Amino acid sequence: MTSSSYSRKGLAALAAAVCVAGVTGFAPAPATDPREPAADAPWVVSLGDSFISGEAGRWFGNSNESANGWSGTDRAYDPETDESHPEDVYGASYEDGCNRSDVAEVQSLTLDVRKLNLACSGATSSAVKLPEHGGKPFKGEPSQAEQLQKAVTGQPVRAVVVSIGGNDLGFSDIIAECTKQFVKPYGGSPCAPDAEQQVKDRLPGVRTAVVETLADVKTALKRAGHRDGSYRLVLQSYPSPLPSADRVRYPGEKYDRLSEGGCPFFDQDLTWAHDDLVPQISATVAEAAHEAGAEFLDLSRAFEGREVCAKGTRQADLQHPPSGRSSEWVRFLTSGLGQGQLQESLHPDAFGQQALGACLSLHLEQPTGDRRCINTPGRGPAEMELAAVEPAATSG
Repeated sequence: MTSSSYSRKGLAALAAAVCVAGVTGFAPAPATDPREPAADAPWVVSLGDSFISGEAGRWFGNSNESANGWSGTDRAYDPETDESHPEDVYGASYEDGCNRSDVAEVQSLTLDVRKLNLACSGATSSAVKLPEHGGKPFKGEPSQAEQLQKAVTGQPVRAVVVSIGGNDLGFSDIIAECTKQFVKPYGGSPCAPDAEQQVKDRLPGVRTAVVETLADVKTALKRAGHRDGSYRLVLQSYPSPLPSADRVRYPGEKYDRLSEGGCPFFDQDLTWAHDDLVPQISATVAEAAHEAGAEFLDLSRAFEGREVCAKGTRQADLQHPPSGRSSEWVRFLTSGLGQGQLQESLHPDAFGQQALGACLSLHLEQPTGDRRCINTPGRGPAEMELAAVEPAATSG
């Protein structure tokens, strides 16, 4: 059985509710470091939102063929029962929607460290901050700074890695509006002209929120007995999930971008999101890192050529199993009807998360500094590279 298009019901549901959140056809197990860390190994802890929690880690690329666990892309699929068990990938966090996957960035590190993922899908800065500074419980959990303090008291810490700001900006709402415009029954219009001003107005507040969040992370670590300079504090930006219009493999603003590719966006919006939105967010995050005394890891072009619908990538099918060398590294936008959760859309999939883990491993093996994460076409997630970056120009 194959499923190569969305139903009319699915299109209507998507337009109303979209929110951003080689052998037998089965993908191999994810590449992980088989070594157990030493009992006294230091911790690397991740804090923040869905781009570091592991959202969409259930998937190895994308497929429209439903047989054999969507052509081997569904890592939660059990061929013996013909059922999927997302909790096998996300663990207990699947119940509350934090979706911390087993291949999340920190879990994909190849260093001799202990790994702790406290990030949660959907988190804003208030989900990370200390209570006295506006921190609040999120999805039934205490603030992440509180959890961090408790977890590392009396424990060695090598690094704390933070991804935050996208939800403060309202990134998912902006992308959702772009999608709604594309799927309007009688034709919509590009969202970029209106969204540009929204982003410009909100970015200064995002910078402030990120700086305050990092200050609370440092306070939590100090209360846990860790002085400044005894650990690495890394703030990372976001990878672009979409290519520019000239690199999308579905030419023309037609519905095959939705029904086949899972990238339902007008050309103008694709190019704006890739060329302007993601770099603006990255520049703002870089400024916040420098103001707060943190390192900056630039991920804005980490998925260049591996984005959803990008030329040079392909969807998996039964003749072409998913591969980190040829598959997309971003989960396509689904209607939520049959292929996992809508909130997984436009997040790094398992390949993407392994790539980010490789970048972070490389970064933490180098002296303190700012770096850019890059990939090479035709190579897999384990073969990422780093480049030094200059401090970002002010976004103001």
